[in-house]
Amino acid sequence: MILKQFDELKSFLIKQQQIVIIGHKNPDGDAVGSSLALKHYLDKKGHRAQVLMPNEYPDFLHWIPGSRTVYRFDRQNNQCVKSLKKSTLAFLLDFNTLHRVGSDMQNTLSKYEHDFVLIDHHQQPDDFKYMYSDTAMSSTCQMVYNFIDMMGDLDLIDKNIATCLYTGIMTDTGSFRFRSTTSRTHRIIADLIDKGAENDKIHSNVNDSNTHSRLLLLGQSLSNLEILPDYKTAFITLSEQEKKKFSHEKGDTEGIVNYALSIKGVVFGVIFIEDEEQGIIKISFRSKGKFSVNQFARNYFDGGGHDNAAGGRSEMNMEDTLKFFKTLLPKYKNDLINSYEI
Repeated sequence: MILKQFDELKSFLIKQQQIVIIGHKNPDGDAVGSSLALKHYLDKKGHRAQVLMPNEYPDFLHWIPGSRTVYRFDRQNNQCVKSLKKSTLAFLLDFNTLHRVGSDMQNTLSKYEHDFVLIDHHQQPDDFKYMYSDTAMSSTCQMVYNFIDMMGDLDLIDKNIATCLYTGIMTDTGSFRFRSTTSRTHRIIADLIDKGAENDKIHSNVNDSNTHSRLLLLGQSLSNLEILPDYKTAFITLSEQEKKKFSHEKGDTEGIVNYALSIKGVVFGVIFIEDEEQGIIKISFRSKGKFSVNQFARNYFDGGGHDNAAGGRSEMNMEDTLKFFKTLLPKYKNDLINSYEI
């Protein structure tokens, strides 16, 4: 764990500040939940906090308390730039390096005149003046809960904050089934329920939002699934044409990679998604046991994340990306076979 300059930050926050809270590009439940939870908390402390996201996030997260107050850099650039200029401090949540906000927003943030506060659980973070980094944490939302606790303000957690935090912890732990879910995580969840988080409604809002076209897209994805039993690996592909056929919207592919990992005997699951707009293949990696997809993604696909969940990208076309991916697996055969006892 890295806890850097916390006492100085705590002293700085005694006085009212203008604060921006920034999440990563293509924000997920943890990025949105942690950012809005922190906003609600800072507002209650007398600060003026504004959440900025690089781009849109899925519809199934739009119900989260405070969602309508978020500015999007790609659509509300003027508002975002004005908020940054007025601010005296910027929190960076759920990402560990500035390029994770996308090149346009990164260029703006590189000129920021004040200090950054990093709260994040991804590996190998960049260095910032104020840091709370812990790769053992289940989620950034769990870290925001800890941050509020370190500030001595757990009594300020109300229903809105509890709801935001519960959402991020739930989504980033795969509904509490990933290895990063600890007894401490469950104790925090219990406290959030006591403070007003309605767990049944949160699960329903996030998970029971399928449309007909989204289910058809899932069916197409599963029909594209390929299993490589010699390497305990399964992968899914999804082309731009297939996405358009089923009216793909942001968030529709969320969690599909987990179907590959759920197959008996598989310890390495991957999804390759063609992104015509960016001219890349977006890749999500998942693993069980000791096989580090974080290192795999960093080594070969300009990515990273956690030991058992990471992302990456390829600038080759789908066919060449898959060929390259398959050439890598023999190097890791022993690691994959010995990764997990099934």
